[in-house]
Amino acid sequence: MDGAVLHAIFDVAAWLCAAAAGWWLARFGGVSFPRQSTEWPYIAALVFGAGLGAYLFGTLNLWLSGMAGLARSVEGALAGGIIAVELYKWRHGITLRTGARFALPLAVGVAVGRIGCFAAGLDDFTYGTPTALPWGHDFGDGIQRHPVQLYESLAMASFAAAYIVAVIRRNAAVIASGFYLALLVYGLQRFVWEFLKPYGPVVGPFTLFHLLSLAIAAYALAMLATAPQSKVTHERAAA
Repeated sequence: MDGAVLHAIFDVAAWLCAAAAGWWLARFGGVSFPRQSTEWPYIAALVFGAGLGAYLFGTLNLWLSGMAGLARSVEGALAGGIIAVELYKWRHGITLRTGARFALPLAVGVAVGRIGCFAAGLDDFTYGTPTALPWGHDFGDGIQRHPVQLYESLAMASFAAAYIVAVIRRNAAVIASGFYLALLVYGLQRFVWEFLKPYGPVVGPFTLFHLLSLAIAAYALAMLATAPQSKVTHERAAA
């Protein structure tokens, strides 16, 4: 099957799995979240920011790597969505933290979606640099490369599993700060894998996504450091 078709299939699967993860949290995980995160203006700001960020950062990275065209980026979408939502909350005076419901869907979506990037091969421009390691993968050009897409998939799947255990154990602190924990894990693991990608550097050895990964991790740390103390109320953990 064509790589682009496989990529599209896994993109759809990623969205479906993310939605299922969110449904499980509310239906079986017994977790309640702020209503603001499901209001249409909030969702519109999130979708607009994510879409803009995906193409802005994805395309800019492509150009910085000496290639023409348009590209999308998961990390760009994440950064754009964060900026858009924070601006929306600031504009409407919302001080309540609203990201908790997206922790598990984010981790699951990335874990599944990155498999599609792996299946897409060289055309996706998410492959790794050459390696002599036994698990190196030939994406079609006869060169064994780091399957960095699978590295990222495994990292986020591991976070998702740990988060599910925390929900089952009713760990209110993890539930309430789950989104920022997911961002921290995502930013740090992505920063590491960027050293194994053939992207053009921006500052020294660091690529655009190195810098974006650090920015996301810094944002997550700041939010975690200022997080209000969480506690379980009866049988439901408010997030």
